[in-house]
Amino acid sequence: FIDDLLSSALDIIRTIRDPEKPNTLEELEVVTESCVEVQEIGEEEYLVIIRFTPTVPHCSLATLIGLCLRIKLQRCLPFRHKLEIYISEGTHSTEEDINKQINDKERVAAAMENPNLREIVEQCVTEPD
Repeated sequence: FIDDLLSSALDIIRTIRDPEKPNTLEELEVVTESCVEVQEIGEEEYLVIIRFTPTVPHCSLATLIGLCLRIKLQRCLPFRHKLEIYISEGTHSTEEDINKQINDKERVAAAMENPNLREIVEQCVTEPD
C-alpha cells in the first residue's frame, strides 16, 4: 500500500513546471522517484517526505519550487498526511534556511497571500490542458 502512496505522490509532483523553464521538475531531475518517501505515522495517516535537488547550488527559485511542491501535494494527496519538504543535502548553498522556510506553516501561508507569488505557484502547479 505504501508503494501506491509513493507513486501517487510522485505522479502529483512530476508534472509541476519549473518557474523559469518550460520543463517539468521531473524532466529537469529536480524530483525523481528516489526523492519521495512515505512513512505510516498513525492510523491511516502518513508522513510524506520529499527531497528535491535544485538545478544549480545557488538556485534563487529553490524556495519557490519547495512552495509549489507543498501546495500541489496539499491539494492533491488523497489521504491524511503530514508533509516535510527538503532540499537534498549538499545541493544548495542556503539549504538550511530554505528547508526552514518551506516547512513553516506561517511562512507558507504568508507567501501564498502574496498575489505575485501565488500567481507563479498556480502557473507551476496547474496541469497543462
